[in-house]
Amino acid sequence: MCTLLKKEINSFFSSLTGYIVIIVFLIITGLFLWVFHLDFNILDFGYANIDGLFLLAPFIFLFLIPAITMRLFSDEHKSGTIEVLLTLPLSDFQIIFAKYLAALILVIFSLLPTLVYFITVYQLGLPPGNIDMGGMWGSYLGLLFLSATFVSIGLFSSSITNNQLISFIVAAFLCGFAYIGFELIYSFDLFGSFDLFIKTLGINEHYSSMSRGVVDTRDVIYFLSVIVLFILLTKVSLESRKW
Repeated sequence: MCTLLKKEINSFFSSLTGYIVIIVFLIITGLFLWVFHLDFNILDFGYANIDGLFLLAPFIFLFLIPAITMRLFSDEHKSGTIEVLLTLPLSDFQIIFAKYLAALILVIFSLLPTLVYFITVYQLGLPPGNIDMGGMWGSYLGLLFLSATFVSIGLFSSSITNNQLISFIVAAFLCGFAYIGFELIYSFDLFGSFDLFIKTLGINEHYSSMSRGVVDTRDVIYFLSVIVLFILLTKVSLESRKW
C-alpha cells in the first residue's frame, strides 16, 4: 500500500496538479485576507485573528478538492489501468485508502503555508501573542476534518464515472450540499421539530462548533462517520464493476 501511496503522491507533484492546487489556494486566501478590502481582510478588521481564513477555505475547497480527486479512479477507468490496479496483491480497501491518503496529504500541504498567516497575526497583536489560540487550533482541526470529508466524497464521485468532468461536478455538488444544503433546508422551517436534527446532518454545523475551540466528541464522530460512509460507498462502487 505504501508503494501505491508514494506513486499517487508522486503523480500529483510530477505534474502541475499539486503545485496548481497549492498556489491557487494560497493566492485566493492571500488576496482576500491581506489585499482586498472586504470583511475577510485581517488588517482592516482591527482584531488579531485569522477567522477569515476559516470562513473562506471551505468554499475554496468545494472546488479545489474535487479538482484533486476527479482523476483518482476516473483516469484509471478511462485508461483501462483499473483492471491492472485491482489485480495487485492489495485489497480494495488498501487501494482506496492509498488514493484517499494521497489526496488528503496534498490538501494538508496546501494548508501548511497558511501557518505564516497565523505567525504574522500573532506578531501583529497588541501585545504580541494576543490571539485566541484555542479557537485557532480548533478551527484548523475542524478544517482538517472538513477537508478529509470532502476528499472521501470526491473519491467516491471519481469511482462512479469514467469522465473526470462529471466526477468533478458530482463531487462539487455533493460537497456543497453536505456543507450548506442541510442548513438551507433547516432555514425553510418545513419539518417542525425535525428541523434541528436536519441541521445537525450538515458539515457546517459541526465545523462551526469546532471553530469555537470546543472539540466535542460528537463532532469528531460525525466527521469520521461520513468519511467511513463514503469510503465504503467507494468500495461498493469498485466491487460493482467486477460483476
